[in-house]
Amino acid sequence: MTDDQLKLENQLCFRLYTAARLTMSAYHPYLDPLGITYPQYLVLLVLWEKDKQPVCDIGKRLLLDTNTMTPLLQRMEKAGLITRTRGKKDTRQRIVSLTKQGKALYEQAKPIPACMQKIVMMSDEELGEMLRIVPTLDRLIEELKKLNK
Repeated sequence: MTDDQLKLENQLCFRLYTAARLTMSAYHPYLDPLGITYPQYLVLLVLWEKDKQPVCDIGKRLLLDTNTMTPLLQRMEKAGLITRTRGKKDTRQRIVSLTKQGKALYEQAKPIPACMQKIVMMSDEELGEMLRIVPTLDRLIEELKKLNK
């Protein structure tokens, strides 16, 4: 009686959801010793690329709204990983900067991508194959962002 379109195995969204959930879970053994969560790791990745960024810029990069960013950053600040200061040009703006402790985590986090590749026993060739889908996923994300505005 089930239409093929409504079978679980035909749902792209289920695969994306499951892959995301399992991927975040696989990071725990590497992030727990650093004392950070996966969302905090993402914030650190953004700040390691370019320190001293407005909250709104970080949120845009991570596709997170202010209501999600604020408590996340508050916990990171309390843990001593970042500081938040008022903007010089616009005092309503909050600038997020890495602390010495936040910068130090960079060296500890360096092996994580290679560890994740090893966990899924992915060869360099397989990794390259997976990376080829990134532009397709980026297009999907862009289209879905339009629906969520």
